[in-house]
Amino acid sequence: MNLQETLSESVKQAVKSIYNVAISSVEFQATRKEFPGDITIVVFSMLREVKGNPVQIGEQIGQFLKDNLDVVIGFNVVKGFLNIEIEDAYYLNFFNAISQKSDFGFVEAKQDDKAVMVEYSSPNTNKPLHLGHIRNNLLGYSVAEIIKASGKKVYKTQIINDRGIHICKSMLAWERYGNGETPESTGLKGDKLVGNYYVKFDQEYKKEIAELINQGKTEAEAKQEAPIIVEAQNMLLNWEAGDEHVVSLWKKMNAWVYSGFDVTYKNLGVNFDKLYYESETYLLGKEFVAEGLKTGVFFKKEDGSVWCDLTEDGLDEKIVLRADGTAVYMTQDIGTAIQRAKDYPDVGGMVYTVGNEQDYHFQVLFLILKKLGFDWAKNLFHLSYGMVDLPSGKMKSREGTVVDADDLMQDMTNTAEEISSELGKLDGYSETDKQELYQTIGMGALKYYILKVDPKKRILFDPKESVDFQGNTGPFIQYTYARIQAILRKADFNISQSITDIVLHEKERDLIKQIELFPEVIQNAANNHSPALIANYIYDLVKGFNSFYQNVSILGADSETEKVFRVQLSQSVAQIIKNGFSLLGIHVPERM
Repeated sequence: MNLQETLSESVKQAVKSIYNVAISSVEFQATRKEFPGDITIVVFSMLREVKGNPVQIGEQIGQFLKDNLDVVIGFNVVKGFLNIEIEDAYYLNFFNAISQKSDFGFVEAKQDDKAVMVEYSSPNTNKPLHLGHIRNNLLGYSVAEIIKASGKKVYKTQIINDRGIHICKSMLAWERYGNGETPESTGLKGDKLVGNYYVKFDQEYKKEIAELINQGKTEAEAKQEAPIIVEAQNMLLNWEAGDEHVVSLWKKMNAWVYSGFDVTYKNLGVNFDKLYYESETYLLGKEFVAEGLKTGVFFKKEDGSVWCDLTEDGLDEKIVLRADGTAVYMTQDIGTAIQRAKDYPDVGGMVYTVGNEQDYHFQVLFLILKKLGFDWAKNLFHLSYGMVDLPSGKMKSREGTVVDADDLMQDMTNTAEEISSELGKLDGYSETDKQELYQTIGMGALKYYILKVDPKKRILFDPKESVDFQGNTGPFIQYTYARIQAILRKADFNISQSITDIVLHEKERDLIKQIELFPEVIQNAANNHSPALIANYIYDLVKGFNSFYQNVSILGADSETEKVFRVQLSQSVAQIIKNGFSLLGIHVPERM
């Protein structure tokens, strides 16, 4: 039982004993620096159940705690806030219990607990991954790792959108204008080559629209009648009909893309347990649309298209099958969710990492799955996140104005090299060591900058600012970790013994209090699907360590006991930085 749980139980006992009232919860907050105390109980929040003067209530509860809990050595009341002072022995006992635990804060999954499936990335196979995909991947991967650390089994997955009109656009453009070029013949990654033809299609399509408008067509008519779009639509119909030539071209170009994606994922440091393909799941979606038609979940319009009426649920009518019988995204997503539940019967919930422009789509999807009678549908969650902007403005794939993921990662490594070289701290490093360090710093900067922000918020990403070695950045935290490693290398004495007889310095006490919060932060981050809670906790821990480092001599301590304890404390901070950063997918360098 941690300090808050111990105090909470005792406060409830106090209120029951003094006022004969049962309270359901106790609210805590950090004690303000100008008052003595280690933790503060908010009396105001009890006034709904306990009637009286908050100062008097605080005094009586404080006295009860002091009389009945050995760890409480004093208290003071400021208005409706009860500040509790805790004895050093409590913090020392806590620290000695966890200091040798390399996985402190992490919880093992129970065998019979339901698993969680986390979906992220889920790209289209008509273009390379871009900056938006980077936020998606980093967020999904990190949330999966955090949920795993909170004590649940996790499956990481993605649905690859490998069919549809957008894929046919790239295929048609390559067939018309590609002259048989391949990734090998051009030296381009496969996803980049295919993406170039997606852009080419859009350029040619715009030319044809302009020609038709010149011939007297309206813009709407021109967009529908342009020969290139009509041919792409026919290609999609032929693909669904299993046309040998179209399917063969589709397989070849998708293989190029997958090869390119694999390189990007490896460099980004993300992975998956299972891949799903839209081309395989949309048919299952169609099956359940047919089932739903029989049971009245869906209805058919005069043109033959199939819809779900969600107006009674405060939403709209939603198409699930086009008049020509082809599937839409919703059809595929219905099929994918059902297939996943079949493949992994132990999954009790799914998290979909998808941008906030799809909020409505997921409201509809989850509702349809509930209407189809799936029990697990009540545990579906849309991890909705804001877009990532650059100072240069919004990105558009079809116009070729996206920020390519591979290019950005390389730029981050280059920026880290430039800034590290200016600081001039790499004497004695081999060229290989330097390049590895630049990548660690660059990728740490990128990941931390994106993950420290609440997922729902839009981000303006500034590469230069993210690699700053000061402030709330990845490199600042990595540098602190490396500084602690330097201290540990210099500590040429035994630090394995437990230290129990020592008067804690205020900065030591603050650090231990911060360390004690780590398990709770992991649980909160998992419940809120928010890596930002981990990122900002680690930043606060690092600020606390740097204050400790500046105010307290570690290796030059007055006594051997103090020296050993301070090195142990530094080591624990480093371990939590490393573990916390691992939940964000960030590596820490042993020296910088």
